[in-house]
Amino acid sequence: MLHTPVLAAEVIEWLRIRPEGTYVDATAGTGGHAVEIARRLTRGRLVVLDRDAQALEIARERLKPYQDRVVLVHAEFSRIGEVASGELGGIRNLPAFDGVLADLGVSSLELDSPERGFSFRWAAPLDMRMNPDTLLTADDIVNHWPEKDLADLLYLKAEERDSRRIARAIVRARPIRDTEHLATVVAGARIARGRQKLQPATKTFLALRIAVNREEEELEQFLSRTPATLSSGGRWVILSYHSLEDRRVKRAFQRLAQEKSLRVLTKKVIQPSEEEINNNPRSRSAKMRVAEKLAPAQSTAAGSWQ
Repeated sequence: MLHTPVLAAEVIEWLRIRPEGTYVDATAGTGGHAVEIARRLTRGRLVVLDRDAQALEIARERLKPYQDRVVLVHAEFSRIGEVASGELGGIRNLPAFDGVLADLGVSSLELDSPERGFSFRWAAPLDMRMNPDTLLTADDIVNHWPEKDLADLLYLKAEERDSRRIARAIVRARPIRDTEHLATVVAGARIARGRQKLQPATKTFLALRIAVNREEEELEQFLSRTPATLSSGGRWVILSYHSLEDRRVKRAFQRLAQEKSLRVLTKKVIQPSEEEINNNPRSRSAKMRVAEKLAPAQSTAAGSWQ
């Protein structure tokens, strides 16, 4: 199943694509946003990154009509600085980027592939690796981490209120066989609080995915390295899907605005319309923030935008 790009029209509008510009889709997945960017370019170039080789191959097929203006690189988005300098991907003499997009969500390819272990909808291996070449798996954490470390992980990475009860239940139930077994154990440990909007294991699976893929570390590196790759006036668009992730983006943008290197263009986050959520329920938690790189001469005027 191909990933339906979230806030596609809004992403294109805020990137303000110039046909001759240079753009980066730093988390391309199966290429939904990338196709929309590429088809608006003429003499420009789109650099496509993703750490999931399977997704990148699907994106490659979708982008074939635009292959003269697209370069695909199998890499984490945290390595954007190496791509910009030509150290990674073999792209020489790249100009500064006119726009960078990062969609921080999990792709439908990953969610809908049982063998990847991202979903609790079926019995699947405890994997959750976006890049299968990495070593740490969800099984390593679930079946081998000490109870305290597991509880801390659930609380700190996903704000799970019942983290200690869940960690205790997991340790007692070891070995956890698969994703279905894990979801059952978690559901039995959580305290019911009114009407449940989410599946009981949602936050546990989120915390495990974040840890397995080092998502916080990757995001921090991406946030620190991207500004140097942008041209003056270059746009930076980030879509996030949970509160801790969005908070990191918000604070980074605020700090860079205070340093007069960026101007934050979205005073309030942009979220999907009810129509989009109805058509694509996985978009419901998306939040989009946009910033623009300031030219040195603009820095003194940046304060009015903060």
